[in-house]
Amino acid sequence: MSEKKKDDKNRWRNKTVAFRMSPGEAMELDSFARMSGLCKQDYLIDRALQREITVVPSARLFKMLQGELQKVLVELQRIEAGSTADPYLLDIIGQINRTMAGLKEESKAPQRKKQKGTGGVQIWGE
Repeated sequence: MSEKKKDDKNRWRNKTVAFRMSPGEAMELDSFARMSGLCKQDYLIDRALQREITVVPSARLFKMLQGELQKVLVELQRIEAGSTADPYLLDIIGQINRTMAGLKEESKAPQRKKQKGTGGVQIWGE
């Protein structure tokens, strides 16, 4: 049997929560989790508990956004060729737009000295 471990905030995470999704919903969830920079578990926990999700700009995030935009381009080209649109495409485009707009606003903000582990752009949350 494997050794019990606590997470990075010294909590036991020993409860399992599972649910079913359609392939399109799963694709959309995967995309949103990637855009947040969080692992899927942390993304789902934060969204389910209505916590704010803050995206921290990084080279990895920009590379991921570039990949997501490439997927959107392929989907738009497929639609232009006469195929039907994926119903989740607009949701993914909207999330990319919110992420990019938030990063753009952050880049225009006056530069302040930041402590390690702070900074970022709130993209999701009330």
